[in-house]
Amino acid sequence: MYAKCFKRVLDFILSFGAIIILSPILIVLTVVGAVAMGGNPFFTQERPGKRERIFKLIKFRTMNNKKDRQGNLLPDEDRLTAYGKWLRSTSLDELPELFNIFSGDMSIVGPRPLLVRYLPRYNKEQHRRHKVRPGLTGLAQVNGRNAISWEDKFKYDVEYVDNVTFLGDINIIIETVKIVLHRSGISSGTSATMEEFMGTPEINK
Repeated sequence: MYAKCFKRVLDFILSFGAIIILSPILIVLTVVGAVAMGGNPFFTQERPGKRERIFKLIKFRTMNNKKDRQGNLLPDEDRLTAYGKWLRSTSLDELPELFNIFSGDMSIVGPRPLLVRYLPRYNKEQHRRHKVRPGLTGLAQVNGRNAISWEDKFKYDVEYVDNVTFLGDINIIIETVKIVLHRSGISSGTSATMEEFMGTPEINK
């Protein structure tokens, strides 16, 4: 009942309230971001949502657009600015996603929305993560964030899909606050962000 009826209502109410309350911070970060990034402070990208329907995710930009001599974007760690690192460490870069939640493309809690090009790389079980709206935070984020493997992330995502409850969502939100305050799990062990998902090895053999 909660997942089908009340979850979306709560998302709408809470995201609207958060946008109003946090509007001064959103305005300040928009202005500061425009100066720090030398232009548009927002990063938008198509992501798959519920039932793999494509929507446009919005975040604050944390990386510049520097390219090599061949015109290819430099690696994430070379484009991540000092301001961007601070935004990521505080998770403030995620605040504009409140508008995605308000519009119904996302939820406060759910599997994180990943890249569209990952869709054909999922196995059947991993595709199940798209049975619910993607979230600002989720079960995988409170169990390691970017410090765990893709396979472990997807296991947590599917576990969430199978066990959506009000108390479960409240617990994930509380744990998320703790993680943000401790600034843990921001990067993987070998990358400034997270390595690209190329598919689960067992499936690709």
